Order: sequence, then structure tokens, then C-alpha cells
Amino acid sequence: MPYLELPHGKAYHEVSGAGEPLLFLHGGYSSLEATRELTGLLAEDYEVHGPERPGHGRTADTPEPFAYDTMVRHTLAYLDAIGLARAHVVGFSDGAITGLLLARDHPDRVSSLVAISANLDPTGFVSDEEAAGAMTAEQHEQLEAEYALLSPDGAAHSEVIVGKLVDLWTSEPHIPAASLAGVRAPTLVLAGDHDMVALEHTAVIQRSIPGAQLGIVPGAGHLLVRECPDLIAAIVRRFLTGRTLTSSS
Repeated sequence: MPYLELPHGKAYHEVSGAGEPLLFLHGGYSSLEATRELTGLLAEDYEVHGPERPGHGRTADTPEPFAYDTMVRHTLAYLDAIGLARAHVVGFSDGAITGLLLARDHPDRVSSLVAISANLDPTGFVSDEEAAGAMTAEQHEQLEAEYALLSPDGAAHSEVIVGKLVDLWTSEPHIPAASLAGVRAPTLVLAGDHDMVALEHTAVIQRSIPGAQLGIVPGAGHLLVRECPDLIAAIVRRFLTGRTLTSSS
């Protein structure tokens, strides 16, 4: 099984494709399964690295609460363990927040950044009424079934994970928009037009990063990476190709 020994313990990861390295960071209460089709499409052009964080997918939970600075440390440890000095980073939800912090605080490790459905603080979420339409009951059930199937901690441990995630999402992150002016990596900010993150908040992220691009996917909710992987892959590929052409001209 593809596990790595990292400072926090064994972590599951997958590598597919060939080309420039691309690091995919999954969302909360999620795993590589939620983006299987998307990462498969990206692997047609890139060497895609997909680690699963503690308490997610096939990686066991740890006693510590979830925190974004811990996710950054885990990601850096993963990059070091596989010998990657830098990579294109594509992050979804919690993974996108981690990607923003990586690009801001560790710019030498990030070749480019795609931040999908990120928020800078807990006020970035839409109202509870709007959030109810951001993910369907079937999508929630699929994530729960995948957790039960994959988790080495057992299906019942999902209650612990959900509690830790709620604590995280209601207290973090706290990223000052002005601090993103220090991001130097070419950046694309994406969200669904019915996302859990408010469109205005998504626009603030894009406007705060020098030269960042913005994409709002029509008819898509928070789980847009699973709802329309073909479209997301095409947008990401176009962004990365455009970045390469622009930088070489």
C-alpha cells in the first residue's frame, strides 16, 4: 500500500501521470475518491501527487484538533518526504486554504496555485439557508459512505472527525486579505456559483493576490470538483498552459 512515514505518522498517498509535479490537496471530510476523476484528467499532463491528511481517507486520525497551520506542516513534510522542492498546487476547500497559506508563507515551494472554494475566515460562508443548497443529500451520503469504507479508524469515528471539522470551520482560518499581496505564484481562484463560500468573498481573495485570475463555475455547488471534473480540468489546464506561455514570452 502506498503509505509514507511522516512526522505525524503514516500517511496514504497516490502518484499518477507524468510531467511537471502537481500537488492536489483534498477538502475536509473528503478523500482522494471525491476528486478521482478530476485528478485522473490532470494526470494526463502532470505528475499528480495526492496525499490524504490525518483523519481523512486511508490516513488514520491523530489526537490533535484540526488546524490549518498543522495542515501546512503536514504538506511541507510530505513534499520533503517525496523529494519535491516545488510543485503546482491545486487545493479544494480546506486544501485550498492550505494552498493559500503555502503560497503566502512558503513561496519557494509553490510553482502556481489553484484555490477552489477557499475562504479567508469563517465569515466567508453563505447563510445557513444558502448553504443547504450548496451540497445535495446524496453528495453528503456519498462522502459518509467513502469515509466508512476507507477510514482505518472505523466508520463510528466519523462523529469525532465531524466534531473536529466543525470546531475548525467555526474558528479558523484567519487570513488577512492584505497579507495575500505577498503571494507571488500565478494564481487561479475558483468557486461554484452556488458554493458554500460567498461569491463576494471569493472575489476578495482573487483581488487580494497580484495578477490572480477568477473563475465562477455556473450551476455548480461546493463539490464542483466532483460535479464537473471535465470542466474544472479544462480550466486548470488552460490556466497552467497560459501561465507557461506567459512566463516564457
